[in-house]
Amino acid sequence: MIKKFAFYLLITSAPFVSKSQEKDLKLWYQQPATTWVEALPVGNGRMGAMVFGNVQYERIQLNEESIWAGKKISIDNPGSASHLKEIQQLLLNGENAKAHELSTKFMLAIPNRFRSHQTLGDIFIDFGLQGSPKEYERNLDLSTGVATTTYVIDGIKFKREVFASGPHDCIVVRITSDKPNSINCKINLSRERDATVNSYGQNSLLMNGQIVDVDDSNGEGGLNMKFGAILKASSADGTIQSANNSILVKSASNLTILLTSASDYSLPKLDFDRSIDVKAACDKIIANASAKQYEEIKKSSVDKHRELFDRVTLDLGGNDLSRIPTDKRLNAVKNGSADPQLIQLYFQYGRYLLIASSTSPGVLPANLQGVWNDHYDAPWDSDYHTNINLQMNYWPSEVTNLSETNESLFNFIDAYRLPGRETAKGMYNAKGWTMHHATDIFGKTGINAAIQYGVSPLAAAWLTLHLWEHYQFTGDKKFLKERAYPIMKEAAEFVQTFLIEDKHGRLVTAPSMSPENAFKLANGEKHQITYAPTIDIEIIMALYNACIESAEILKSDQHFAAGLKKTLTRLPAIKVSPKTGGIQEWIEDYDEAEPGHRHISHLLALYPADLITPDQPELFAAAAKTLERRLANGGGHTGWSRAWIINFYARLLDGEKAYENVVALLQKSTLSNLFDNHPPFQIDGNFGGTAGIAEMMIQSHQDYIKLLPAMPQVWANGSVKGLCARGGFEVNMKWQNGKVSECSVTSKQGNRLKINVNGKAIDLRTKAGQTYKLL
Repeated sequence: MIKKFAFYLLITSAPFVSKSQEKDLKLWYQQPATTWVEALPVGNGRMGAMVFGNVQYERIQLNEESIWAGKKISIDNPGSASHLKEIQQLLLNGENAKAHELSTKFMLAIPNRFRSHQTLGDIFIDFGLQGSPKEYERNLDLSTGVATTTYVIDGIKFKREVFASGPHDCIVVRITSDKPNSINCKINLSRERDATVNSYGQNSLLMNGQIVDVDDSNGEGGLNMKFGAILKASSADGTIQSANNSILVKSASNLTILLTSASDYSLPKLDFDRSIDVKAACDKIIANASAKQYEEIKKSSVDKHRELFDRVTLDLGGNDLSRIPTDKRLNAVKNGSADPQLIQLYFQYGRYLLIASSTSPGVLPANLQGVWNDHYDAPWDSDYHTNINLQMNYWPSEVTNLSETNESLFNFIDAYRLPGRETAKGMYNAKGWTMHHATDIFGKTGINAAIQYGVSPLAAAWLTLHLWEHYQFTGDKKFLKERAYPIMKEAAEFVQTFLIEDKHGRLVTAPSMSPENAFKLANGEKHQITYAPTIDIEIIMALYNACIESAEILKSDQHFAAGLKKTLTRLPAIKVSPKTGGIQEWIEDYDEAEPGHRHISHLLALYPADLITPDQPELFAAAAKTLERRLANGGGHTGWSRAWIINFYARLLDGEKAYENVVALLQKSTLSNLFDNHPPFQIDGNFGGTAGIAEMMIQSHQDYIKLLPAMPQVWANGSVKGLCARGGFEVNMKWQNGKVSECSVTSKQGNRLKINVNGKAIDLRTKAGQTYKLL
């Protein structure tokens, strides 16, 4: 029953922000970073830097998104298509070992590995200072994107600011003191491999680089990516001289350092573009930035950042502990203390990191480490894992009002359609496009690493659901027609031509796996490769539902939609395991080889999809049982896995368990600079954690908006401004004692608003651009 509800239009929106929230937007520390994972990150989407805050000898580690080893090569195994039917039949017959053997021989990529994203290098600044600093502090202001270090030596107060300017496309370092002519330092630009650094004019350094790869198990070597960087120093007074790979600064009252970089990578080509003049690109950026005063550069950078960041504010109540250093607050939480404001800081840190690693001028999406990586051979190559991790990076984008951060992801997905078509045809004799569990920036869509990890043929189909979600949140029909639907349709075409019939007449995927988990056969053998794992069925259901609804919205492609509807009737059902009472993970009710496995892929239907809701009580209860069993066996032991569990419990409407896992994420998988710890550092847990906290406050996947669906008692009083909901709505609310006390909703598209507030169903028509106060 829809209830009538009185409402009125707001002329101005309420602030919904407490004083404690305004104070608590800084990570801050009383000592410099001693390791990379203690440093503080800044980024502009394309470039990143890690700021250590050392007093005598500062290090600022640098990254550029496209600095990758390797090159574009075809990796698809030429034997795949001719052996596919044999492998599929072996799986249908239960001969998994033989199927695994043949798949390794005829389906695994050649070569089966690819190379890593790499560090750009470092800026080192030697200040030659003697004595111990006093009043030391380093901090990162999430609201401005500026990392600041301050200290006093010999009675002189020094201040350093570091940020990554989006408008001016460079890393900016500003050093000042309260005593004139007191800044003396030596600046070095350094990279250990494949580059030289030399003096470039009176006050600049030029890095020239080209990655040189040797022939090895990762494939053919060669002279690959070209890249470069320019560092320029300037001051209002004093002297600046460059020589070799150093700049010497004497008697300056202030110092500004600009650093930019470039490569000859082209996303449309998924390859090098040797027509790109790397040095000329850097020269142009530095010239444009140098024409501006420091304060102008800083203001434009902060303004751009705040336009995105300030859209959402959050206050979860609790005591104001912002005067306590962040690492000490985190340690207190690890020792059992409650700190709601640290959780709200963590939430906003996730939004900050997404802005810093996935906005213009960046072109590539955030990788496993965002845009921060100090390695030449990074853990998991700092690559794009598409069997959960890349998807998780963008879970907070829509709900936390950062829709623009998706642009690089969408462009990446679109670019991969071309190699994905070749893989679909060459490996599977199928139409459409596909990719598997991991890739680099050179268009690799085949099965890499190993069969037991790499067989995820519906990874592309899962990725395309981000485009559908963007439409759901924005209502942008032009986007749906011109971008989202063509990409989703082509992924669905792959599935339609990839599916085969099993002995029960069902349409199934083969070969495939439940990402990276193993099962036991009756004879005790452990396997991962199989047919029709539950995650595949759930992805197909979600994708086909999106395509069918898109065709209805666009009033087109009805014949294609009819084919998808027919296929949906022949898929295996999502089942409850008679053995465990949880969601069955595989086509057969196998015993789990690792009941506490980090992947919980068979719950994709619960989150991020919307296939398991309270409207399916048996599956809903089984999903809860699945989580209970996973956690009882040690599950959630990686940061990203724990973050996914938060989202699961939020969808299960269990605020207390969701909160327990937020705390566990901080206690077990968070580093002192609040980076997520896989271990080692991996950024997806930060993004998944932020999404999970949002999901506890607002949900909109069931055709209506539900406020405070999973609110724990410890957050009984609070407020949030700017969270978004499907249908094109932006929500502000306050709550007391777990109940909404104030609420306003802004309609961006003029769609019908259906919302549940404190158990009351509200249904009203809206006009685009107007705000409705509901309480």
